[in-house]
Amino acid sequence: MALFNKMLASIGIGTAKVDTRLDSDRYLPGQTVQGKVEIRGGSVEQKIEEIYLTLHTTYIKEQDDKKYTQTAALEKLRLNDPFTIAPGELRTMPFSLVLPNDTPLTYGRTKVWISTGLEIKNAVDPSDEDFIQILPGPIVHAALLALTDLGFKLRQAECEAVSYKLNHHRPFIQEFEFIPVTGPYHGKLDELEISFLSVSEERAEILLEVDRKAKGLAGLFAEAMEMDETMVRAFITKQDIPQMREKLNQIISRYI
Repeated sequence: MALFNKMLASIGIGTAKVDTRLDSDRYLPGQTVQGKVEIRGGSVEQKIEEIYLTLHTTYIKEQDDKKYTQTAALEKLRLNDPFTIAPGELRTMPFSLVLPNDTPLTYGRTKVWISTGLEIKNAVDPSDEDFIQILPGPIVHAALLALTDLGFKLRQAECEAVSYKLNHHRPFIQEFEFIPVTGPYHGKLDELEISFLSVSEERAEILLEVDRKAKGLAGLFAEAMEMDETMVRAFITKQDIPQMREKLNQIISRYI
């Protein structure tokens, strides 16, 4: 019977189970996720080589005019040295995982989750997934709010593969696409995209793509040649928060 149980465990039947319990499911980038991992032994004794937590998100990559969804690992945490778990035994391991400052916000179709995996020799490795909400920190929140104050409406938020020209440390950036519905840019811009290339408690580097509305034949030609779009890199700081609307307005207005 023991041999039969080992055979079943090797194909994932009666093997150890893992369940991750988070203290919360809402965080800001840079905060620490705390919780515990519960491992329940299966029908046979098994050696757990490694327990690891991985922070994931997805992004869109375009190739040959087709779009593909890719998964990116943002952070990985190893929890243990190898140990043996007895049949039916329950072990609990607390953990703390610091979210990177550039963890994408869970706006639009953007998902962020923590996967927990066990590496078990000669067996199917069990896993668990826990989705979390990522909310904006003070600087990012102020910037997004300032754009709505300027009459823009968020149309889409998505992580997309990044151009090598940006020399970015991730394979993607998160883009927030706004359209002007009221205010000073209504009728002047088709859309405005903002990305946060780096974020800390004190400042953020932003990338703005200003897409001007076509006017006349010259404007239509510029739009066809994609000459109506301007890429702008700038910094915003914690000190800018009280006047963020004015700060972004000064930057955008130079390129219409």
